[in-house]
Amino acid sequence: KTRWHSDLPFLFIMDTDEFLKSFQALNIPKTHGTVGLSNLISSNKSYRSLFINRRLPDVGWSDVQIQSFLYLLSTLDTNNKGDEGQRWCGVGEREGRVFSSLVSNRHFGLSHGMGRSGDITEPQPKAVGSSVMVKLALLMVLDAIRRGSGLDAKGAASYGILLPLCTGMSMSLVLSSIREKGKDIVLWSRIDQKSCFKSISTAGLTCIIVPTKIDGCEVVTDLDAMEELLEQYKDRVLSVITTTSCFVPRVSDKVDDVAKLCARENVAHIINNAYGLQCEKTCKLINRACVVGRVDAIVCSTDKNFLVPVGGAIIISPKEDIITTIGKVYAGRASSSPIIDLFITLLSMGLRGYQQLLTERKALLPHFTTRLSEVAMKYGEKLLDCPSNTISYGISLDNLINTNKKADQTEEEYLHSIGREISYFGAMLFNRCVSGTRVVPRVQVKSMGGNEFKGFGSSTD
Repeated sequence: KTRWHSDLPFLFIMDTDEFLKSFQALNIPKTHGTVGLSNLISSNKSYRSLFINRRLPDVGWSDVQIQSFLYLLSTLDTNNKGDEGQRWCGVGEREGRVFSSLVSNRHFGLSHGMGRSGDITEPQPKAVGSSVMVKLALLMVLDAIRRGSGLDAKGAASYGILLPLCTGMSMSLVLSSIREKGKDIVLWSRIDQKSCFKSISTAGLTCIIVPTKIDGCEVVTDLDAMEELLEQYKDRVLSVITTTSCFVPRVSDKVDDVAKLCARENVAHIINNAYGLQCEKTCKLINRACVVGRVDAIVCSTDKNFLVPVGGAIIISPKEDIITTIGKVYAGRASSSPIIDLFITLLSMGLRGYQQLLTERKALLPHFTTRLSEVAMKYGEKLLDCPSNTISYGISLDNLINTNKKADQTEEEYLHSIGREISYFGAMLFNRCVSGTRVVPRVQVKSMGGNEFKGFGSSTD
């Protein structure tokens, strides 16, 4: 009687007796073949589990398992046909042709990209394997966001879409997808980061900057100013953009209060949560915003949250129609390279690996803040007290300022000389292999899109 083993790879189904006979024909003892077969069956149960459960595996896979799975998927794409008996004759302008074997291997043969010209989420007839990979990557990242980061599966993380775009360009795509006739203004709660500001102009919209205010050491949302601007521009306002992950002294916007305001005024609300998935406090705030008011989309970076190369984003939303529209607005097919990176990383991490990273980060924070405070105090500085921001930390640099103004210096010249001295400290840190820090002179001014930002870097004048 023929026996088919359901635990064998979905692309490599063979009668178990035939499998063992093939080994024996090669003079491999039956007992050895049985061991090998059981190992193959055990290894490939992971593949079945991924298709059945459609979520992040609890324990990460080995590199061999991941590579084997990717090559199995790539055999489903028409560009990866065998040398003998080629069935496919690709005569179109896009047939997954790749000249360099090095490039092909880098992408595991998955060269068709993702989506179709009418919708980035649609599967491709010629690239079943690529389409499966993209769908599984989305399911896994949503699972990581829900069971790992803690965003509500019935709220903030109800629906999602993966894009091979940076955070700023993804924000621009979201704005384009919700565009309405006669609404050309976006209210942007000031955050001194260029890409979000540029995303508004890229979408062909006008940015009105909502000023922030200072509360102790923190730079916080000015709800009164936002309400005044909503009243001033009324029916022209398309959306409000808030931010939840930022550099101190700026802290997360009060997205729950803004959500209430947007619900009342019937204005879209987009949250820039670039690297906030790592922060439990931020995720709880977003969950609350989705419950008490209006949130249309939450934009998150893949590289900052999941340790992959730059170039991808996950947009999540409580509203299915928002995600559907974003998929249809994207013009043409897209590169799947950032999605492959994410797919590999999530399988390698597993849920436990991701949760462990979040746990370690949370456990290290008290020690980090204590040591940073001690270093600051040693040189007569202080750690900025910004309890609402548990992602970024900063210290004062008051003692680096030369308080002796020269007799022949104007006030403007003196302030610029202070700025140069402070900036030089940042260069010294970088030259000593310390990257990722930001030194912010109080007098620093930047211009973007005809707007002047005083005190750029602090997110307040």
